[in-house]
Amino acid sequence: MSIVSEFREFIAKGNVIDLAVGVIIGGAFGKIVTSLVDQVIMPPVGLLLGGLDFSKLQWVLRPDDAATPASELVAIQYGAFANTLIQFLIIAWVVFMLVKGVNALRRTEAAAPEAPPAPPAQEVLLTEIRDLLKAQGK
Repeated sequence: MSIVSEFREFIAKGNVIDLAVGVIIGGAFGKIVTSLVDQVIMPPVGLLLGGLDFSKLQWVLRPDDAATPASELVAIQYGAFANTLIQFLIIAWVVFMLVKGVNALRRTEAAAPEAPPAPPAQEVLLTEIRDLLKAQGK
């Protein structure tokens, strides 16, 4: 079997395609959460805290020096980290709720009693014969 045919077989498996769809949807969901945090949640929080823009908060370790061309700003950007942390918490909460819903669905499926299997045809036939014999004996 050639490497190309093995690769085709690997790609054609449903798990790989499901994984690819999950990664693509997850990436899109990440962008939605980033937008939600940066453009919906953080502006009111910043307003409540006196007009702070969290994405701009930083501790400057070495300021930018215009006189020296190689000198660049070195800073710890804790505001951007706070935004990322909030994004993570939102995504973690959504994933938790999704897993919780799937687990609840599995529990209800497991708790639902299954219908007893139909008796074999021989047993049905014997039951009919028994019933006919009982009816004739009366």
